[in-house]
Amino acid sequence: MFPCVTENEVILFRALREDIACVFERDPAARNRFEVLTTYPGVHALISHRLAHRLWGWRLRWLARFIAHISRWLTGIEIHPGATIGRRFFIDHGMGVVIGETAIIGDDCTLYHGVTLGGTSWEKGKRHPHLGNNVVIGAGAKVLGPVHVGDGGRIGSNSVVVRDVPAGATMVGVPARLVQPRTHEGEPMAHRQAIARKMGFDAYGLTREMPDPVSNAVNGMLDHIHEMDQRIQELSDAVCELAGHGQVELSNFEPCRVSGVEPATADEDAAAETGNPDQSATRHDGESRG
Repeated sequence: MFPCVTENEVILFRALREDIACVFERDPAARNRFEVLTTYPGVHALISHRLAHRLWGWRLRWLARFIAHISRWLTGIEIHPGATIGRRFFIDHGMGVVIGETAIIGDDCTLYHGVTLGGTSWEKGKRHPHLGNNVVIGAGAKVLGPVHVGDGGRIGSNSVVVRDVPAGATMVGVPARLVQPRTHEGEPMAHRQAIARKMGFDAYGLTREMPDPVSNAVNGMLDHIHEMDQRIQELSDAVCELAGHGQVELSNFEPCRVSGVEPATADEDAAAETGNPDQSATRHDGESRG
């Protein structure tokens, strides 16, 4: 005799209604409920899992695994019946998603295609990730082992996460590293800009939108170069004062460049400083017409 459904348990049709409704919030391509219910593999996989998980809890293990197997064959999404999934869970596209047996997923989470919530051990027990609420995992990302992803966590596409993710944090890379959020003080400092122009490259071309560990390392090198310039200038001034000579300025060095890439001209540098790209563009147009 199957146990009765209590008031505290989520009724299947109510969960289904929420699962369909959340699709319209997160997928602008969704047009109507009938289309979502009949053509979205993520919804189909979730319906099958709700049923298989209920059977798994009733210890009908083979039947639960068989339903999950059929669902994987039809949708390309593999969810172990033992996985615990919260409300309003959305799998976009879905092909290649794998969710392990001991995985726990909170409410309002979103997974894209190719995501793996896998284990790193053959021993029984907790070996799969635990996702908090409002977690988003990008396409192709792998979250491995019994790690915890805090509420509001974001994991970039193709990242490999093997350690806990703080709440509200963003992780990118292989292995995934924490990306610090930008603040108003995060703009490049004046001395960093001057050193970057002096060296003949823009260290911030790819970092204005989202700083990453590589840009942080470059910024650290620019700070170190600026400090060395100051120290050397102070030493030169002290030596000149003792020798009775005038002040000696450090010589400028030629801009470094990658082979096959021309360095920025003075007009382009001036245009970049003033924020007016028309200045350099006008010069190039004049040259081409001449």
